[in-house]
Amino acid sequence: MPLFAELVSPERLVFSGEVESVVLPAVDGDMTILPGHQPLVTLLNPGFLFATDTEGRARRAFVLGGLVEVTGSTVTILADRVTALEELTHELLDKEILQLTMTRDAAADPAARLQADIAIARLEEFMASLKQ
Repeated sequence: MPLFAELVSPERLVFSGEVESVVLPAVDGDMTILPGHQPLVTLLNPGFLFATDTEGRARRAFVLGGLVEVTGSTVTILADRVTALEELTHELLDKEILQLTMTRDAAADPAARLQADIAIARLEEFMASLKQ
């Protein structure tokens, strides 16, 4: 039995449909959600979200934080911002890293600084993989 997943950003409904699994960048580490998963609500770190639809196609996106609610048959991802992996160019990555660096440097809250550091590291890692 597949999961029903929704990925929502403030701007739009990014994805809605049945999936076999979802891998999330949760605050406690990357987590895989499969059908029948225990209900939970967790925060997202900035990072990459991967979902496999019922036809075996990969759906991938970079999320800049957010909230996830899981029930036994539904995964609802409310992301602060979403960018499809296919849309991440070197220019866009550089711009995003610069924005995150400025946000981190302006933040007084250690948790906000840590979240920005995590996002920067993940984006730099992804950018390095594009150069190969």
